[in-house]
Amino acid sequence: MAFGKMKKGLSKTRGGVFARMSRLFTAKRKIDEDLLEELEELLIAGDVGVDTTFYLLDRIRFRVKKERYENAEELDRLIRSEVSDLLLGEEIKQADSKPQVILVVGVNGTGKTTSIAKLATYYTNQGKKVLLAAADTFRAAAIEQLSIWGERIGCDVIKHQQNADPAAVVFDAVNAAQARGADYLIVDTAGRLHTKVNLMNELEKIKKIIQRQIPDAPHEVILVLDAGNGQNAVSQAREFIKSTDVNSIFLTKLDGTARGGVVLSIKRDLGVPVRYVGLGEKAEDMAVFDPAEFVEGLFANE
Repeated sequence: MAFGKMKKGLSKTRGGVFARMSRLFTAKRKIDEDLLEELEELLIAGDVGVDTTFYLLDRIRFRVKKERYENAEELDRLIRSEVSDLLLGEEIKQADSKPQVILVVGVNGTGKTTSIAKLATYYTNQGKKVLLAAADTFRAAAIEQLSIWGERIGCDVIKHQQNADPAAVVFDAVNAAQARGADYLIVDTAGRLHTKVNLMNELEKIKKIIQRQIPDAPHEVILVLDAGNGQNAVSQAREFIKSTDVNSIFLTKLDGTARGGVVLSIKRDLGVPVRYVGLGEKAEDMAVFDPAEFVEGLFANE
């Protein structure tokens, strides 16, 4: 991912609270409690979240004392270091054999289907064969939308009729992916929180169907969240994580919001890393998340 793309995508976030933070760091002030309290207020205002802000400030106070940092310029380097460390996540497990199976979950309106198309485009551009499964069978529009994207980006879509059993769609999709030698099978799942119990049961049924054929799958469960929802996205994610084995976040619409600080809160509060970000409307407008590039984009001087 080009650094310029991430920097541009974070322009609204950087132009708000984080611009004030940059000015704070260049003010040639000594590090004291007043400066740290100002930093704390800015982090909370930047949608970093209260718990995550307190965690970062505790880490900073500890290191300032231990490593004897003295001025705001050093504090700039220190917070960049702490944010980078916070955002690191474990690698996704890789399939023992083809295909790598990815389940995608998330409520309607977050950009779930478009995010699937972006992910499929990313892999097809690497020369990988990608198959899509339209297992959100409760909405005819979801099946149609995925089919349109499939045609547009050159990926086959396994689908049934509206209200068909999602697990049956997935069963056919796994068989097709294996028979066709697909590198990736990306499964779209129901986009509404019926009740937590129904959601959990439905996804468990899908996982069991997959594991009968591919025991180590699904290899990745991606939750799609809208960056514009800020801390509400964190609350929404918490409900999904209770019901599913989410191990990745796809954060959409990062370019259209000033709430990019929520990336920190997602990782710290939920223990799940942001791995993909949406940076526009086109199928190519996504990036695999890189903590170092994100931090540089967040704190970059215009």
